[in-house]
Amino acid sequence: MSPDVLAKLARFDTPTICNVIELFDFCPRNRGYMDGRIRANFSHLPPMVGFASTACFRSDAPAGAGDAYGSMERQVAGFADLPGPPVVVFQDLDDPPVAATFGEVMCSTYQAFGSVGLITSGGGRDLEQVRALNYPVFTGATICSHAYCHILHIGMPVRVGGLMVKQGDLLHGDANGVTAIPIPLAAEVADLAEEFVAAEQIVLNYVRGAGPKTAAGLTDARREFSAVVAKLSQRAQAARGALVWRVG
Repeated sequence: MSPDVLAKLARFDTPTICNVIELFDFCPRNRGYMDGRIRANFSHLPPMVGFASTACFRSDAPAGAGDAYGSMERQVAGFADLPGPPVVVFQDLDDPPVAATFGEVMCSTYQAFGSVGLITSGGGRDLEQVRALNYPVFTGATICSHAYCHILHIGMPVRVGGLMVKQGDLLHGDANGVTAIPIPLAAEVADLAEEFVAAEQIVLNYVRGAGPKTAAGLTDARREFSAVVAKLSQRAQAARGALVWRVG
């Protein structure tokens, strides 16, 4: 994927990206993003955009013979096979999580090999040290120990925050959470995002502007906003239809 598309997507917050994805009617509106179990640890950082490097994790027992254990070396070697910057995504198989999936050393290593963020359904630690790296991490908990930490099933699909994530999926995350962007629509999503933000500004300009406010005035502003969004939706549907036709 073009670095320009990724850079454009990174200019917008994750809720805006979600709003634009809805215009394409690609999937139900209650699907395609991680739920409230996954939260940004460093909400001050700009949006993270990259491609999933998936694995599972567990820490409640020592390694046993025959288990599908992997390694960080194998993980980072696989980064080169992704179409762009990696986002490491872990599903913690312990329920509840027993120990931290990552710490300073892991995050420093992933970042050194080009990763732009990490997501885990489990916990994290060394948060102040990781904060200093300006490396986005999204977790379900904070836990001080790594216990018997093991990496498993590298490159296999994982479920994190209710979202099924496959190796190479395009992810966008910020202080508001994490969503998946359908790769075939990524360029169109990036193109429409700025216009969607401008459409929202119609309502914001009215409610934040000087002078008295009336329900009728709000109705007019919302009507104008809806008209612009309807046109954006038509363009999105046309883009999706053209894509389906080309693929089919």
